[in-house]
Amino acid sequence: MRPLKVLISGAGIAGCTLAYWLARHGHVATVVERGGALRSSGSPIDVRGPAMRIAERMGIVPRLREASTQVGGLTVLDRDGRRAAHVDLDGLRRSIGVEHVELPRGDLSAILHEAGRDSAEYVFGDSIRSLTQESGGVDVAFERAAPRRFDLVIGADGLHSRVRRLAFGPEASFVRHAGLYVATLPLPRSLDAGPDITMLSVPGKSVTVHPSRASPLAAFIFWHPAIAAFDHADSGQHKRLLQESFADIGWKVPEILDAALACDELYFDAVSRVDLPDWARGRTVLVGDAASCVSLFGDGTTLAIAGAHALATALAEQSDDHEAAFRQYKAQHGKLVGPKMRNVGLVASMLVPRTRFGVSLRNRAMGLAQAYVAVKRLGRRLRFA
Repeated sequence: MRPLKVLISGAGIAGCTLAYWLARHGHVATVVERGGALRSSGSPIDVRGPAMRIAERMGIVPRLREASTQVGGLTVLDRDGRRAAHVDLDGLRRSIGVEHVELPRGDLSAILHEAGRDSAEYVFGDSIRSLTQESGGVDVAFERAAPRRFDLVIGADGLHSRVRRLAFGPEASFVRHAGLYVATLPLPRSLDAGPDITMLSVPGKSVTVHPSRASPLAAFIFWHPAIAAFDHADSGQHKRLLQESFADIGWKVPEILDAALACDELYFDAVSRVDLPDWARGRTVLVGDAASCVSLFGDGTTLAIAGAHALATALAEQSDDHEAAFRQYKAQHGKLVGPKMRNVGLVASMLVPRTRFGVSLRNRAMGLAQAYVAVKRLGRRLRFA
């Protein structure tokens, strides 16, 4: 097998996982990251199912469990802060046999980076300026570093992927608004809502406070038509949208909103789908959110890890034919991604119902889930009585 020189754009979940597995299979991986360091902020994220099995092979599961948020339950409140529903999440996961770890995004990035940093090259504070593909390789010009040539270039640089724009065309051609906007931020300790996830839910909007080891984290999610002049980098615009959307809600929302308006770490973006007929073009291929974004709904991290592993495996098995490797990767990973992409609308409506009836129906479903947990727990007790 001839080792491939591979450039990965983005040192996020997919990029760090991919660098680890490419190096493990004997390839030479370089990761370029526009930020000066790994991203340290963001809402807690889930590692489950196929991603847990990959993490076990990487030997990082003990680290993941150490960093776990260890949240056991979810409490839903109405507009005035009264409890409307509750689910024992820990009990539900045990009842249905789901392997699962929830941890802060920054911690997962650090763990994945540490696993592979000694076997891959990481370049922070730089980004790709242009790509020139030829039959024998890709010539890459960077914003800061000298040009270099690689066998392959992989875009693991998220929803607003520069690699996708350079190789496939303008973002507007492939990114579709899913109807929601989301904002996340760290909160002061004074706004800690307790040991459970607490979500205030009203038609078309939700505000969630999530406990975390460093500080509680908040998330605003709301339905809104696509904003023609929306700029994902304009924090002033983002704060105005939050003020307009959440000014009339009770509980702790006014204080959380004040924290968002004063925050320098506010993340805000449209929830979007990436609709690409293929994930590869020539010697360039996409992975993670750059190829298929479903991040808001709990599966983005698992799909990023699984996709990176599938791509690395395909390149290991077909290193002399990158086109065949890309087809193998798409065929395998597409089986995981396809159902998630098709269900984006349904899951969004369950997460943030748009009507009072929808909120009531979702809360009743949570009540049934809690009853299921109670019955399973009782059954275990009776078996061992």
